[in-house]
Amino acid sequence: MPRSSPGSPDRIKSSPRASPGNRARPAPGRGERNPSFIFPFVLVAALGACRPGGVAAAAATALPARPVAPAPIHRLSPAAPSAPRHAAPLPPPPRSPRAKRFPRASGLPAAHPNALAVVRHRLTIHGKVLAYTSTTGYMPIRNAQGKCVAHIFFIAYTKHRSGAGRPRRPLTFCFNGGPGAAANWLNLGCAGPVRVRLTRRGNAPPPPYQLAPNAQTWLAHSDLVFVDPVGTGYSRAAPGVPGKTFYGVRADVKSIAAFIRLYVTLYQRWASPLFLAGESYGTTRACALADYLSAHDGIALNGIILISCALNFQVLSPSLGNDTPYPLFLPSYTAAAWYHHKLSPALEKHFHRTLTQVEHWALADYLPALAQGAALSRARRNQIAATLAHYSGLSRRFILLSNLRVGPGAFAQALLRRQRRVIGRMDTRLTGYNPHPTAGEAPYDPALSRFLAPFTSAFNEYVRKDLHYYNNRPYKTLSNMVYPWNFGPPGEGFLYVTDNLRQAMIRDPYLKVLVCSGYFDLATPFFGTMYTINHLGLSRRLQANIQEVFFRGGHMLYHPAAMRRKLAGVVAAFIRRAGASAPRPPAALRRR
Repeated sequence: MPRSSPGSPDRIKSSPRASPGNRARPAPGRGERNPSFIFPFVLVAALGACRPGGVAAAAATALPARPVAPAPIHRLSPAAPSAPRHAAPLPPPPRSPRAKRFPRASGLPAAHPNALAVVRHRLTIHGKVLAYTSTTGYMPIRNAQGKCVAHIFFIAYTKHRSGAGRPRRPLTFCFNGGPGAAANWLNLGCAGPVRVRLTRRGNAPPPPYQLAPNAQTWLAHSDLVFVDPVGTGYSRAAPGVPGKTFYGVRADVKSIAAFIRLYVTLYQRWASPLFLAGESYGTTRACALADYLSAHDGIALNGIILISCALNFQVLSPSLGNDTPYPLFLPSYTAAAWYHHKLSPALEKHFHRTLTQVEHWALADYLPALAQGAALSRARRNQIAATLAHYSGLSRRFILLSNLRVGPGAFAQALLRRQRRVIGRMDTRLTGYNPHPTAGEAPYDPALSRFLAPFTSAFNEYVRKDLHYYNNRPYKTLSNMVYPWNFGPPGEGFLYVTDNLRQAMIRDPYLKVLVCSGYFDLATPFFGTMYTINHLGLSRRLQANIQEVFFRGGHMLYHPAAMRRKLAGVVAAFIRRAGASAPRPPAALRRR
């Protein structure tokens, strides 16, 4: 049987000084449930028009807690019959003593692009009540000529505070990756006040899927805004605007930056400590955004939370002529083999000691051997193959047939081939039946396919029942409509946003970065992230602003219950430290 993941913390590392390394210089992408109680009312804010000269006032609507499905209407409200269809949202007023009340049969539909669903909630965490407000709806995005070009869907959670205290509370903008992933993965996975109920080890349960209060919500430490980029979730380009306008590195960054600037302006949060949190390709977006926001919009960040990093696509793309990734994937192969008992007893005895040993060998011996190419002697070739077999759980013969270069797809297919099982790319702890064991690479990813339905189904239940937001448009948890994605002009090499991160950190020496990686992730291997962070080319003082933390989880490293708790603690400490603008993080944190 596979090992269960211990709940104790794994390792935390403060990055040492980075030395300049060999970096690709590709397109940089710059300038690239269930809450315990819900108050029995919903405020739906009918939003006024966004004009160069100001914002038109809007009416607030009080609806019952369980309204019937509202009928479509063609105007915002009796009070504002001529307001344009596409308007910029206003923050809902704290009180609406004389709010207009619409008949239930003709209530203002929250799916209207100018409507927001505002609900007050209470959540009990460790005996303490957390009162907060959810705001759900669209933010119209306009171009330089004032034309609405997109409607970006968002869910914001703000803790109830006095009017004077709110602006100083930290505010974190969260998004997922893909490209094409909506933000419900982070929202219902670890950060929001409600989460999808998974097994203790982080596997998907049988349907129907349930929601549960999230005692580890980041809302206890920061207000949260979950953003779906255009083409994901409910977000879409405006009528008449081609969606491909937004489907690329630079265009995506500009549209999300426009959203952030509008949000902090309309909700008066310029004085708040600001954070970005991204997962997977969301880390790509976050690094490019950090650079763009500070240089273009004058928005300085206190911190960036990067989960399962994709900053240098060269180290994620093993291929003919690109040998660097193979040694960087090896420690992840070792972790997977350790979990499935494919290593020798000596290597299985101590997880971290084994990984340290493999990391050293990968850079000191394996990488130079690959660099020799055809000049590598037969004796040395056989020696490297034997060591690779020892550290990966694969056969020496298979490794030799692979020319010492085993990609993640081939490894996922080969490790448990005799059991006719395939391991997950997103989480190597999870396995599934292998219908084609003789194929070269894994036919599917059991660690991704089994989670799509739980997160989509749970979100559709949650957004209607708890957030009282109604939209008949399909919610795209994973969207193919964003492809082909524009990664940059042809011929510029692999996407590389570490230049953006470096520039943002140089421009703002107080900017803190939290890097979280999962040992059982074959999509963004943890050692590849370590390599990338160690090659940023920063001074020792700036490099000390980066904290790396490692988890016994996969790409969605927060799925196991113990890892979700660990992540919540790490994020809470990070927000406190970065929000206070501490000049330096804690002293060196060792592996645990």
